[in-house]
Amino acid sequence: MEADHREKLKRLRIYPSHLRASIVAWWAFVIGQLLTMGLVLDVPVLGFLVSLLLLLGPWFLLQRWTQQRRAMIEDQLADSMVSLSGAIKAGLSLAQALEILAKQSPAPISQEFGQMVAEYQMGKTLEKCLDEARTRLRSENFALFAAAMQASRESGGKLNETVERIAISVREMQRLERKVLAETSQARTSAVYMALVPIVILALYYFVVDPVNTEKLFTTVLGQIFLCVSIVLNVTAYLWARHILNPDI
Repeated sequence: MEADHREKLKRLRIYPSHLRASIVAWWAFVIGQLLTMGLVLDVPVLGFLVSLLLLLGPWFLLQRWTQQRRAMIEDQLADSMVSLSGAIKAGLSLAQALEILAKQSPAPISQEFGQMVAEYQMGKTLEKCLDEARTRLRSENFALFAAAMQASRESGGKLNETVERIAISVREMQRLERKVLAETSQARTSAVYMALVPIVILALYYFVVDPVNTEKLFTTVLGQIFLCVSIVLNVTAYLWARHILNPDI
């Protein structure tokens, strides 16, 4: 768990000094919450489900933040490639063009270019820097960009023309992705409402319609099992809907 969290934080440019202690403290909190709900509040099944969600919470947040950062890099990549092509046209070498991008591009892509330039200046070959960046980012567009630069350096072709063509392709893919997101925005909002409806209905039954029988969902083991299964199915349906409405173009 520590290695996984450290790798994700590294991609986010976060370098915690006490990661293991934080993980141990979080586990202690989760165990304390489980004992409190199981022994004090007498809701062991719900306590187990809440503990499971708490354990998965940091992993989910890191995964989400990593995806958001990757999406930002994807959006900035086309403009960066156009700037790179212009710098090469002006007579700069590839390393010099990357150094300019590291200084002038917005974050977070400037951080990636900055790391490549720093590693290159410390003695790594440019091909190795590109390979490591491709592995680190896990971006299809950046992988295409890196492969084109390596192929152009090996074959001696015109790098600026190759980069321009890739930039046009990346922008077209981004246009299609934005079109899909715009056309599915209403459906994604409906998925959120559908996920919230069971919570609203449960609250209405608990406070208005039938408080006595609804309370059994929390006070009996069978009711807690039914409630936990409902929660799992509701979350699964929401995540499934989000996955369907975010196609990979």
